[in-house]
Amino acid sequence: MAADAVRSGTPPAPIDALEKRIAADGGTPLTAYRDPLGGNWQVMAALPVVRVEPTPYQRDLSQPHVARLSDALDRLGRFLDPIIVVPAEDGRYWTPNGNHRLAALRALGARSVIALVVPEPEVAHRILVLNTEKAHNLRERALEVARLAEALVELDDRPERDYAVEFEEPSLITLGLCYLQNGRFAGASYHPVLKRTETFGSSKLSRALAERRTRAERLLELDVAVGEAVKRLKERGFQSPYLRAFVVARINPLRFKRGAQADPDETLAKMLASAERFDAGKVRPDQVASAGGPPDEG
Repeated sequence: MAADAVRSGTPPAPIDALEKRIAADGGTPLTAYRDPLGGNWQVMAALPVVRVEPTPYQRDLSQPHVARLSDALDRLGRFLDPIIVVPAEDGRYWTPNGNHRLAALRALGARSVIALVVPEPEVAHRILVLNTEKAHNLRERALEVARLAEALVELDDRPERDYAVEFEEPSLITLGLCYLQNGRFAGASYHPVLKRTETFGSSKLSRALAERRTRAERLLELDVAVGEAVKRLKERGFQSPYLRAFVVARINPLRFKRGAQADPDETLAKMLASAERFDAGKVRPDQVASAGGPPDEG
Protein backbone atom coordinates (compact mmCIF):
# COMPACT_ATOMS: atom_id res chain seq x y z
CA MET A 1 0.00 0.00 0.00
CA ALA A 2 1.31 3.45 -0.91
CA ALA A 3 2.10 5.92 1.86
CA ASP A 4 -0.69 8.27 0.77
CA ALA A 5 -3.26 5.45 1.01
CA VAL A 6 -2.89 4.39 4.65
CA ARG A 7 -5.50 6.94 5.74
CA SER A 8 -7.64 6.86 2.63
CA GLY A 9 -11.28 5.94 2.95
CA THR A 10 -13.65 6.02 5.91
CA PRO A 11 -12.74 3.83 8.90
CA PRO A 12 -15.24 0.97 9.33
CA ALA A 13 -17.75 0.86 12.18
CA PRO A 14 -15.63 -1.45 14.41
CA ILE A 15 -12.81 1.11 14.34
CA ASP A 16 -15.21 3.91 15.29
CA ALA A 17 -16.46 1.74 18.17
CA LEU A 18 -12.88 1.01 19.22
CA GLU A 19 -12.00 4.72 19.35
CA LYS A 20 -15.07 5.39 21.50
CA ARG A 21 -14.08 2.55 23.83
CA ILE A 22 -10.52 3.89 24.15
CA ALA A 23 -11.89 7.31 25.12
CA ALA A 24 -14.31 5.75 27.62
CA ASP A 25 -11.39 3.85 29.18
CA GLY A 26 -9.51 7.07 29.82
CA GLY A 27 -7.32 6.94 26.73
CA THR A 28 -6.93 9.23 23.74
CA PRO A 29 -7.29 7.95 20.16
CA LEU A 30 -4.64 9.69 18.06
CA THR A 31 -5.40 8.41 14.57
CA ALA A 32 -6.96 5.51 12.71
CA TYR A 33 -5.06 4.13 9.74
CA ARG A 34 -4.56 1.06 7.59
CA ASP A 35 -1.39 -0.95 7.98
CA PRO A 36 0.73 -0.71 4.81
CA LEU A 37 1.10 -4.48 4.36
CA GLY A 38 -2.39 -5.93 4.72
CA GLY A 39 -4.49 -2.77 4.65
CA ASN A 40 -6.09 -3.64 8.00
CA TRP A 41 -7.50 -0.78 10.05
CA GLN A 42 -6.04 -0.11 13.51
CA VAL A 43 -5.75 2.79 15.94
CA MET A 44 -2.77 4.65 17.34
CA ALA A 45 -3.68 5.74 20.86
CA ALA A 46 -2.42 6.89 24.23
CA LEU A 47 -3.61 4.48 26.90
CA PRO A 48 -3.46 4.70 30.70
CA VAL A 49 -0.64 2.46 31.88
CA VAL A 50 -2.93 0.95 34.52
CA ARG A 51 -5.20 -0.36 31.76
CA VAL A 52 -2.49 -2.34 29.97
CA GLU A 53 -1.38 -5.85 30.97
CA PRO A 54 0.76 -8.54 29.33
CA THR A 55 -1.02 -11.52 27.82
CA PRO A 56 -1.18 -14.29 30.44
CA TYR A 57 0.71 -16.78 28.26
CA GLN A 58 3.94 -14.99 27.42
CA ARG A 59 7.42 -15.36 28.86
CA ASP A 60 8.33 -14.24 32.39
CA LEU A 61 9.50 -10.68 32.95
CA SER A 62 13.29 -10.22 33.02
CA GLN A 63 14.11 -7.67 35.71
CA PRO A 64 17.65 -6.98 34.37
CA HIS A 65 16.12 -6.23 30.95
CA VAL A 66 13.56 -3.92 32.56
CA ALA A 67 16.36 -2.10 34.40
CA ARG A 68 18.34 -1.61 31.17
CA LEU A 69 15.26 -0.32 29.35
CA SER A 70 14.37 2.02 32.22
CA ASP A 71 17.87 3.47 32.23
CA ALA A 72 17.90 3.93 28.43
CA LEU A 73 14.46 5.58 28.40
CA ASP A 74 15.36 7.82 31.31
CA ARG A 75 18.56 9.03 29.65
CA LEU A 76 16.84 9.61 26.31
CA GLY A 77 13.80 11.24 27.83
CA ARG A 78 11.54 9.87 25.10
CA PHE A 79 9.36 6.81 24.48
CA LEU A 80 9.71 6.07 20.77
CA ASP A 81 8.72 2.41 20.45
CA PRO A 82 4.91 1.95 20.71
CA ILE A 83 3.64 -1.34 22.02
CA ILE A 84 0.96 -3.47 20.36
CA VAL A 85 -2.26 -4.12 22.28
CA VAL A 86 -5.61 -5.79 21.72
CA PRO A 87 -8.85 -5.07 23.59
CA ALA A 88 -9.57 -7.38 26.53
CA GLU A 89 -12.38 -7.57 29.06
CA ASP A 90 -13.23 -5.04 31.79
CA GLY A 91 -11.60 -2.05 30.09
CA ARG A 92 -8.21 -3.73 29.88
CA TYR A 93 -5.82 -4.07 26.98
CA TRP A 94 -3.42 -6.96 26.48
CA THR A 95 0.02 -6.50 24.99
CA PRO A 96 1.66 -9.54 23.38
CA ASN A 97 4.96 -7.79 22.73
CA GLY A 98 5.39 -4.88 25.15
CA ASN A 99 5.68 -6.33 28.65
CA HIS A 100 9.24 -5.13 29.27
CA ARG A 101 8.65 -1.66 27.84
CA LEU A 102 5.47 -1.40 29.90
CA ALA A 103 7.32 -2.39 33.09
CA ALA A 104 10.08 0.12 32.31
CA LEU A 105 7.54 2.92 31.90
CA ARG A 106 5.91 1.98 35.19
CA ALA A 107 9.30 2.00 36.92
CA LEU A 108 9.82 5.55 35.63
CA GLY A 109 6.40 6.67 36.87
CA ALA A 110 4.80 7.11 33.45
CA ARG A 111 1.02 7.33 33.46
CA SER A 112 0.35 6.57 29.80
CA VAL A 113 1.79 4.55 26.95
CA ILE A 114 1.54 4.96 23.19
CA ALA A 115 0.10 1.83 21.61
CA LEU A 116 -1.03 0.39 18.30
CA VAL A 117 -4.49 -0.90 19.17
CA VAL A 118 -5.41 -3.83 16.93
CA PRO A 119 -9.18 -4.48 17.01
CA GLU A 120 -8.98 -8.26 16.52
CA PRO A 121 -8.16 -9.97 19.87
CA GLU A 122 -7.00 -13.13 18.08
CA VAL A 123 -3.92 -11.25 16.85
CA ALA A 124 -2.53 -11.59 20.38
CA HIS A 125 -2.52 -15.35 19.92
CA ARG A 126 0.15 -14.95 17.25
CA ILE A 127 2.49 -13.97 20.04
CA LEU A 128 5.57 -15.75 18.72
CA VAL A 129 5.27 -13.81 15.49
CA LEU A 130 4.75 -10.46 17.19
CA ASN A 131 7.05 -10.71 20.17
CA THR A 132 10.32 -9.27 18.91
CA GLU A 133 11.07 -7.23 22.01
CA LYS A 134 14.06 -9.34 23.06
CA ALA A 135 15.60 -12.55 21.82
CA HIS A 136 14.12 -15.75 23.26
CA ASN A 137 16.12 -18.64 24.58
CA LEU A 138 14.67 -22.14 24.34
CA ARG A 139 13.16 -22.08 27.83
CA GLU A 140 11.35 -18.77 27.19
CA ARG A 141 10.07 -19.89 23.79
CA ALA A 142 8.83 -23.21 25.15
CA LEU A 143 7.11 -21.71 28.20
CA GLU A 144 5.43 -19.13 26.00
CA VAL A 145 4.09 -21.78 23.63
CA ALA A 146 2.86 -24.08 26.41
CA ARG A 147 1.03 -21.23 28.15
CA LEU A 148 -0.48 -20.12 24.86
CA ALA A 149 -1.67 -23.66 24.12
CA GLU A 150 -3.34 -23.93 27.52
CA ALA A 151 -5.09 -20.58 26.97
CA LEU A 152 -6.25 -21.46 23.46
CA VAL A 153 -7.93 -24.65 24.68
CA GLU A 154 -10.39 -22.45 26.58
CA LEU A 155 -10.92 -20.06 23.65
CA ASP A 156 -11.09 -22.27 20.56
CA ASP A 157 -10.44 -26.01 20.83
CA ARG A 158 -9.53 -26.56 17.19
CA PRO A 159 -7.17 -29.25 15.86
CA GLU A 160 -3.64 -28.74 17.10
CA ARG A 161 -2.23 -28.44 13.58
CA ASP A 162 -4.43 -25.39 12.97
CA TYR A 163 -2.16 -23.51 15.37
CA ALA A 164 1.10 -24.40 13.64
CA VAL A 165 2.00 -20.75 13.02
CA GLU A 166 1.30 -19.71 16.61
CA PHE A 167 3.22 -22.62 18.14
CA GLU A 168 6.14 -22.50 15.66
CA GLU A 169 7.15 -26.13 16.22
CA PRO A 170 5.49 -29.07 18.07
CA SER A 171 8.48 -29.83 20.29
CA LEU A 172 8.14 -26.44 22.01
CA ILE A 173 4.77 -27.44 23.48
CA THR A 174 6.15 -30.60 25.08
CA LEU A 175 9.27 -28.86 26.35
CA GLY A 176 7.20 -26.01 27.74
CA LEU A 177 5.04 -28.43 29.72
CA CYS A 178 8.26 -29.85 31.18
CA TYR A 179 9.56 -26.40 32.11
CA LEU A 180 6.25 -25.57 33.81
CA GLN A 181 6.89 -28.49 36.17
CA ASN A 182 10.64 -28.04 36.52
CA GLY A 183 12.21 -24.68 35.76
CA ARG A 184 15.68 -26.27 35.74
CA PHE A 185 14.75 -28.94 33.21
CA ALA A 186 17.56 -29.53 30.69
CA GLY A 187 15.39 -29.00 27.64
CA ALA A 188 18.18 -28.21 25.20
CA SER A 189 19.52 -31.75 25.58
CA TYR A 190 16.28 -33.30 24.31
CA HIS A 191 15.16 -30.65 21.82
CA PRO A 192 16.89 -32.29 18.80
CA VAL A 193 15.22 -35.65 19.51
CA LEU A 194 11.76 -34.08 19.83
CA LYS A 195 12.26 -31.98 16.70
CA ARG A 196 12.93 -35.16 14.73
CA THR A 197 10.00 -37.14 16.10
CA GLU A 198 7.12 -34.81 16.96
CA THR A 199 4.54 -33.39 14.57
CA PHE A 200 1.39 -31.32 14.93
CA GLY A 201 -1.60 -33.64 15.28
CA SER A 202 -5.08 -33.63 13.74
CA SER A 203 -6.85 -34.19 17.07
CA LYS A 204 -8.32 -31.27 19.00
CA LEU A 205 -5.93 -29.21 21.04
CA SER A 206 -7.37 -30.43 24.36
CA ARG A 207 -6.66 -34.04 23.47
CA ALA A 208 -3.27 -33.21 21.98
CA LEU A 209 -2.29 -31.38 25.18
CA ALA A 210 -3.32 -34.37 27.30
CA GLU A 211 -1.07 -36.59 25.19
CA ARG A 212 1.77 -34.10 25.42
CA ARG A 213 1.43 -33.87 29.21
CA THR A 214 1.88 -37.64 29.39
CA ARG A 215 4.92 -37.36 27.12
CA ALA A 216 6.29 -34.52 29.25
CA GLU A 217 6.05 -36.74 32.35
CA ARG A 218 8.02 -39.41 30.50
CA LEU A 219 10.60 -36.85 29.42
CA LEU A 220 11.05 -35.59 32.97
CA GLU A 221 11.53 -39.18 34.10
CA LEU A 222 14.17 -39.60 31.41
CA ASP A 223 15.92 -36.43 32.55
CA VAL A 224 16.18 -37.81 36.09
CA ALA A 225 17.69 -41.06 34.76
CA VAL A 226 20.16 -39.08 32.62
CA GLY A 227 21.06 -37.02 35.69
CA GLU A 228 21.88 -40.22 37.59
CA ALA A 229 24.12 -41.35 34.72
CA VAL A 230 25.91 -37.99 34.79
CA LYS A 231 26.37 -38.37 38.54
CA ARG A 232 28.02 -41.75 38.02
CA LEU A 233 30.39 -40.23 35.46
CA LYS A 234 31.34 -37.47 37.88
CA GLU A 235 31.99 -40.06 40.60
CA ARG A 236 34.54 -41.59 38.22
CA GLY A 237 36.27 -38.23 37.95
CA PHE A 238 34.87 -36.96 34.67
CA GLN A 239 34.52 -33.18 34.60
CA SER A 240 32.94 -31.55 31.56
CA PRO A 241 30.09 -29.11 30.87
CA TYR A 242 28.93 -31.57 28.19
CA LEU A 243 28.39 -34.68 30.31
CA ARG A 244 24.62 -34.56 29.96
CA ALA A 245 24.88 -34.04 26.19
CA PHE A 246 27.31 -36.97 26.06
CA VAL A 247 24.92 -39.30 27.88
CA VAL A 248 21.93 -38.21 25.78
CA ALA A 249 23.91 -38.78 22.59
CA ARG A 250 24.94 -42.27 23.73
CA ILE A 251 21.37 -43.33 24.52
CA ASN A 252 19.75 -41.68 21.47
CA PRO A 253 18.50 -44.48 19.16
CA LEU A 254 18.28 -42.01 16.26
CA ARG A 255 21.93 -41.02 16.51
CA PHE A 256 23.00 -42.94 13.40
CA LYS A 257 19.65 -42.95 11.60
CA ARG A 258 19.76 -39.83 9.47
CA GLY A 259 16.34 -38.85 8.20
CA ALA A 260 14.62 -41.89 9.67
CA GLN A 261 11.05 -41.48 10.96
CA ALA A 262 10.37 -42.50 14.55
CA ASP A 263 7.56 -42.39 17.09
CA PRO A 264 8.35 -39.91 19.90
CA ASP A 265 6.96 -42.08 22.70
CA GLU A 266 8.77 -45.20 21.53
CA THR A 267 11.98 -43.19 21.18
CA LEU A 268 11.72 -41.79 24.71
CA ALA A 269 10.97 -45.26 26.09
CA LYS A 270 14.12 -46.64 24.45
CA MET A 271 16.18 -43.73 25.77
CA LEU A 272 14.86 -44.23 29.31
CA ALA A 273 15.73 -47.92 29.25
CA SER A 274 19.23 -47.11 27.97
CA ALA A 275 19.75 -44.39 30.55
CA GLU A 276 18.78 -46.70 33.40
CA ARG A 277 21.36 -49.30 32.36
CA PHE A 278 24.06 -46.76 31.39
CA ASP A 279 27.44 -48.14 32.48
CA ALA A 280 29.79 -45.31 33.42
CA GLY A 281 32.59 -47.84 33.91
CA LYS A 282 32.80 -48.45 30.16
CA VAL A 283 33.28 -44.78 29.24
CA ARG A 284 36.77 -43.68 28.18
CA PRO A 285 38.14 -40.16 28.81
CA ASP A 286 38.72 -39.58 25.08
CA GLN A 287 35.04 -40.25 24.37
CA VAL A 288 33.92 -37.54 26.80
CA ALA A 289 36.60 -35.17 25.56
CA SER A 290 35.18 -35.33 22.03
CA ALA A 291 31.60 -34.77 23.17
CA GLY A 292 29.78 -31.64 22.07
CA GLY A 293 26.25 -30.31 22.11
CA PRO A 294 24.54 -28.03 24.62
CA PRO A 295 26.29 -27.72 28.00
CA ASP A 296 24.63 -28.97 31.16
CA GLU A 297 21.79 -26.70 32.35
CA GLY A 298 21.80 -27.63 35.99
